[in-house]
Amino acid sequence: MELRINRRALIALGVAGALSASSLALLRPETSGASSHREAPLIAGDPRNDNTDLYAFTSPDRPETVTLIANWLPFEEPTGGPNFYTFDTRSRYNIKIDNDGDAKPDVVYQWTFRDEDRRGTTTFLYNNGQVTSIDDENLLFRQRYTLRKFTRRGAVTLVRNGVVAPSNTGAASMPDYATLRAQSVKGLPNGGRTFAGQADDPFFLDLRVFDLLYGGDLSEVGQDTLKGYNVHSIALQVPKHELALNGDARRNPVVGVWSTTDKWSPGGYRQVSRLGNPLVNEVVLPAGLKDTFNAISPDKDAGIAAVVQRVTKPELPKLIEAIYKIPAPKTPRADLVEIFLTGIAKANGPIKADLNSQLLNRDARARAFRPSEMLRLNMAVPPARDPNRLGVLAGDLQGFPNGRRLGDDVVDISLQAVEGAAQSGELVQALATGDQVNENDRPLEGRFPYVPLPHTAAVNQQR
Repeated sequence: MELRINRRALIALGVAGALSASSLALLRPETSGASSHREAPLIAGDPRNDNTDLYAFTSPDRPETVTLIANWLPFEEPTGGPNFYTFDTRSRYNIKIDNDGDAKPDVVYQWTFRDEDRRGTTTFLYNNGQVTSIDDENLLFRQRYTLRKFTRRGAVTLVRNGVVAPSNTGAASMPDYATLRAQSVKGLPNGGRTFAGQADDPFFLDLRVFDLLYGGDLSEVGQDTLKGYNVHSIALQVPKHELALNGDARRNPVVGVWSTTDKWSPGGYRQVSRLGNPLVNEVVLPAGLKDTFNAISPDKDAGIAAVVQRVTKPELPKLIEAIYKIPAPKTPRADLVEIFLTGIAKANGPIKADLNSQLLNRDARARAFRPSEMLRLNMAVPPARDPNRLGVLAGDLQGFPNGRRLGDDVVDISLQAVEGAAQSGELVQALATGDQVNENDRPLEGRFPYVPLPHTAAVNQQR
């Protein structure tokens, strides 16, 4: 079936540029995994600090709020005992928001963790009996966290002693894991909520793309490479005005979002991981700049020439043309650079009330805007009644790249965008089926934190 695309909406939301850069994930065979799993040399050896995916969307069941989810610790084998998986107690995990367009954080939510280990020297067990609550005495190891919020006005502690949902050790040990998760969701003073703990990795794709783009004849597609693996998630749900410039989400609905990890070293805390749009650092940047990108803030992005070069002349269309004989769009792709580096909006400020103006987010005051890479969300776009996995490409303006929902098929979207779907207004039919992995292997939860419950079976039993 041929799908027509609302080109004006695409350009307004920035799909062409944001996705052309994202879809460079298919440029060359890295040893890394999906999205930003193991994307840079240094972080590949430090999984507890490796930020794998970032999501930002208007909450479907609480549309007055926004949900932000960041995942760490890629490829958790569910049966990886006896210690299982934890957050790093010597690190700070951050979700940052830019609401005025200068590529610097205006609001920062920061989680720090501490261990509560009662095993001592008498047992190797994670739990010595059934665990029916997060405070169960049979749970011999747990983590607790502190959540602080930083703004230009100062810092405030939102949670002092939150409990991390434990790793799911199996049905015999945790017969009702859903209850443990529900008990670990913590309310915030402003009516928001937060969660930290293990979850199924909600990202879905077929990574065999690295075998000459699925074998050169699309014969290898259809297997979810991440099926069966878990991650550690941090989720936050807050009222929209908490993120918006001047607290006015109606007039200033566009925000930029990224997540980082700061790890303690002898010289103090040092940023070692950073994530905005999926796939960007993993394959947009050359190996020599990957660690640098992980260590800098978005306001430094304009100085990385490799980002501009990779977007103006993306390699993926050339590879597709060589292997599948689909003509590559002409370069340089100046339009993609403009949209990617400036994101969805070129300035975040007062706008008109109609939808197109909201998407374009024109600022009459012409506030200075700094090009930068981050996931941008227009909070004025309401939740879709019938979400489409192709997001904006399919006319679903709440979907990627207007933020990113858990069910957005960013790989298929990216393939289409880099092949010029945003310019032509039509899907490239030769690639219409994408990688044939169209949804996660586990259904999403209907309420916060939305991420699926973690797996317990060994991955090699999932196939």
